[in-house]
Amino acid sequence: MNANDGGGAQVTTGGAGEAAEAIPELVIISGMSGAGRSHAAKCLEDLGWFVVDNLPPALIPTMVDLGARSQGNVARIAVVVDVRGRRFFDNLRESLADLDSKGVKRRVLFLEASDDTLVRRFESVRRPHPLQGDGRIVDGIAKERELLSELRGDADLVIDTSSLNVHELRAKMDAQFAGEEEPELRATVMSFGFKYGLPVDADLVADCRFLPNPHWVPELRPYTGLNDEVATYVFNQPGAKEFLDRYAELLHIVNAGYRREGKRYVTIAVGCTGGKHRSVAMSERLAARLSADGVETVVVHRDMGRE
Repeated sequence: MNANDGGGAQVTTGGAGEAAEAIPELVIISGMSGAGRSHAAKCLEDLGWFVVDNLPPALIPTMVDLGARSQGNVARIAVVVDVRGRRFFDNLRESLADLDSKGVKRRVLFLEASDDTLVRRFESVRRPHPLQGDGRIVDGIAKERELLSELRGDADLVIDTSSLNVHELRAKMDAQFAGEEEPELRATVMSFGFKYGLPVDADLVADCRFLPNPHWVPELRPYTGLNDEVATYVFNQPGAKEFLDRYAELLHIVNAGYRREGKRYVTIAVGCTGGKHRSVAMSERLAARLSADGVETVVVHRDMGRE
């Protein structure tokens, strides 16, 4: 007998008289101290996940086994892994390999933030960084980035919380984890302004600065790329429609590869100078193309309104 629970967990059937064991869905939450791991864990807890904080990585397979024996009562498990358990951290890769061999559906969520943001957050609560020792907060942050660099590279989803409040983080978590059925691929299309810096959680970056800037058209300057007149102006420029068509074709190829490799999340950043006109209009059209291609898509305009 085969079945799936609401989280898409695999089900195996034992011998006669034995209860079926559903393998729980697993999310491993990690990332930089101060980037919002505890808030992310609370969001999953509110969504009905069984959350375990600071579990040594070597015990993750045991937790999953216990969940499988819960007769479906623990269908989704979230485990927070961070530098507080750094002496156990080397065991994480071995534990992940063990989970993969058992067919556990697992994802790694990595919470990120800029150094300046992390320093401000630690100073605001007057707490030292867990790795700074006798040094400064920035020293602890640097050590942590080095320690977590490999895990960040392997993460299924990276969320940059530098410019997010707790409500915006919850909205992102809800968008990614609230659904009962896991889609094949979820995409975030993010417009941004290059003058405010590249989004650190972007998987792909597109540059719209080759198009004329509506900022220099007085009647369009007050509006954004969400305005029909601005969007019409942008897509009437030479190369705009061709760029959209070619980039959408490229993403079709890339997304198919992500699906084959089991990657479930992708963040596509589309930039212009200020993140107000060209990138916003292009992001909206690009998101529509992705949705038509069967990709569940969320649009975020990071820098719109900053001017």
